[in-house]
Amino acid sequence: MDSADPTSYRPISNLSVLSKLLELLVSQQLVAYLKDNDLLPDRQSAYRAYHSTETAVLRVLSDILLALDSGDIAVLTLLDLSAAFDSVDHATLLQRLRTSYGLGGGSVLAWYASYLSNRTQCVRLPSTRSTESAVLYKVPQGSVLGPILFLLYTADLLRLVQ
Repeated sequence: MDSADPTSYRPISNLSVLSKLLELLVSQQLVAYLKDNDLLPDRQSAYRAYHSTETAVLRVLSDILLALDSGDIAVLTLLDLSAAFDSVDHATLLQRLRTSYGLGGGSVLAWYASYLSNRTQCVRLPSTRSTESAVLYKVPQGSVLGPILFLLYTADLLRLVQ
């Protein structure tokens, strides 16, 4: 990689303090709503009290050991999701927010649609800047709300393996 070439870097959101505070408030409300309505997948560790990467690893190890103890075969498949946030389709995410999570109220869904739409990104270096491009298939990198939206986008996958 050429360290002077902006295309060598991954764009992140550079939000104002006011935008970050708004995202924080929205994310807190969304997580509280998901918890109160028991909408988080059982095996989801983030955004849940007493859940962590350690508890997730212990759960996987326990499942494997229980399978082996009962004479079953255990297979562990791991996926590298290094660019996963870049694969989120906005229309599909908004549909899932409406149908799977009950966020179909007019102004609520409209806010999320507005949050995801009309975004552009670029990479700035001290001496140069990349051209701006439209953000069509990703959640904002470096945002508070991005990881939660990605979780909701992929939650159906977690339900398939339960």
